[in-house]
Amino acid sequence: MGNMNEEATEEKEVVSRNFIQNIIDQDLAEGKYEKIVTRFPPEPNGYLHIGHAKSIILNSGLAEEYGGDFHLRFDDTNPTKEKSEFVNSILEDVKWICGDLDQEKVFYASDYFDQMYEYAVKLIKKGKAFVCDLSAEEMREYRGTLKEPGKNSPYRDRTAEENLDLFERMRAGEFEDGSKVLRAKIDMASPNMNMRDPVLYRVARMHHHNTGDKWCIYPMYDFAHPIEDAIEGVTHSICTLEFEDHRPLYDWVVRECEFEHPPKQIEFAKLYLTNVVTGKRYIKKLVEDGIVDGWDDPRMVSIAALRRRGFTPESIRRFMELSGVSKANSSSDYAMLEYCIREDLKLKRPRMMAITDPVKLVITNYPESEIEYLDVSNNQENEEMGTRKVPFGRVLYIERDDFMIEPPKKYFRLFPGNEVRLMNAYFVTCTDYVTDEDGNVTEVHCTYDPETKSGSGFNARKVKGTIHWVLADTAKKAEIRLYENIVDEEKGVYNEDGTINVNPNSLVVKESFVEPALAEAEPGESFQFVRQGYFVVDTKDSTKEHPVFNRIVSMKSSYRPK
Repeated sequence: MGNMNEEATEEKEVVSRNFIQNIIDQDLAEGKYEKIVTRFPPEPNGYLHIGHAKSIILNSGLAEEYGGDFHLRFDDTNPTKEKSEFVNSILEDVKWICGDLDQEKVFYASDYFDQMYEYAVKLIKKGKAFVCDLSAEEMREYRGTLKEPGKNSPYRDRTAEENLDLFERMRAGEFEDGSKVLRAKIDMASPNMNMRDPVLYRVARMHHHNTGDKWCIYPMYDFAHPIEDAIEGVTHSICTLEFEDHRPLYDWVVRECEFEHPPKQIEFAKLYLTNVVTGKRYIKKLVEDGIVDGWDDPRMVSIAALRRRGFTPESIRRFMELSGVSKANSSSDYAMLEYCIREDLKLKRPRMMAITDPVKLVITNYPESEIEYLDVSNNQENEEMGTRKVPFGRVLYIERDDFMIEPPKKYFRLFPGNEVRLMNAYFVTCTDYVTDEDGNVTEVHCTYDPETKSGSGFNARKVKGTIHWVLADTAKKAEIRLYENIVDEEKGVYNEDGTINVNPNSLVVKESFVEPALAEAEPGESFQFVRQGYFVVDTKDSTKEHPVFNRIVSMKSSYRPK
């Protein structure tokens, strides 16, 4: 019987492994590598988003699983779009997801510019690269189409000596930007357009955030990337499916540069999330147009925004686990991400009381000057979190929608003549209410039954409704921000003209009251607000004088795990 269980367990483990793990398992079994090295290679031209988190978690997780190394490498080969701001934000994001980074495993493509130049020289000497004078427009004409082969550049047959001289002069700054490029000499008739003598270097006088003005020629991504991997000893270069057509060029570069241990490129499907904006140019437009308050606006799905919104690394990891790793493109529901954060927080965070739309409740038979302190569980599902003292007295704040003058059927909260439980306190019965000249309720009057105190064991009668509250005298004023998706889900993400369909209710600000214990909450600290959802103290705008809480997620979920 024991052997049968072992076999079943082994079979289950095999089935649960993804195709990348199977490839690595085979490579190790065949003795191709002594140690696995993976990397996450972002271009520092924007903030990372939820899709990048999948790559970070996948690559770092594989390195950890196989006892190997994980590198963070900035692919900073295009200075026109790169900023130190983006470098710093990416460092913070990766540290947040992975924990402390080994600084010896943080690299920059620009650190290899000298070596890349030497590899380009090597290709020229081998007759595998040439300097081309065609303009960008002419190059497009020569390139051909998917149905027609391209034509060789008239400069393709320059001698190695002439190419070396021209390439050196390109580096020395003799030629204008865009006037000459270095191209690989592969095959202009290749069915793969990426193999039709691609550009390896271009002349571009641009200040670089890392190398300053040392260079006026810069390598193209498809040339630089495989060299970076090979120099660092990366064994498995794991990237998304759009690079599948680039793999023959990747392999050509590491082969022709004669690396002894070339890395292996493996492609996997991107993470697509329903009804969210991930495109950098759209996010940039939202920021520049002032629709959001920055790249970390909690309505976005940049990693910085998710962190500010109150998501945790654990919830992101769980989401990626549920999304899976495959070769087939698919979309994950945003509700699944919300499910993951609820599951992560529900046993970890205290359950507090907050009133987002307050109306006064006066207990007319409660002593006017008396305040008592009730013992309240911090988390009823996790007794280890203990209890706290919550002040209770004559005048409270309750939610406006917890009282109705003329309630519909099956409304079990407060209305004239009805009795409910005040959470963790007493039964109260509505006796009266006060309205302003517009008919809006300003006060609800009740009487309480002192025999019904929570925890007293009172069971003489039952009530169907329980509502939460805060004591007016001790409550702390707070701003509560309720978020929805920034796009209008029913209309889709984009309009026909390419503009973004902004949801007018994506941010609703509520001037609220919270229980006094929340006055000391620190930025980034999260809580469950009873009946409202999970909230986090905003790390950007919150102060002790004016606390701001962002709703991470509501209490209810439309997602159920399979």
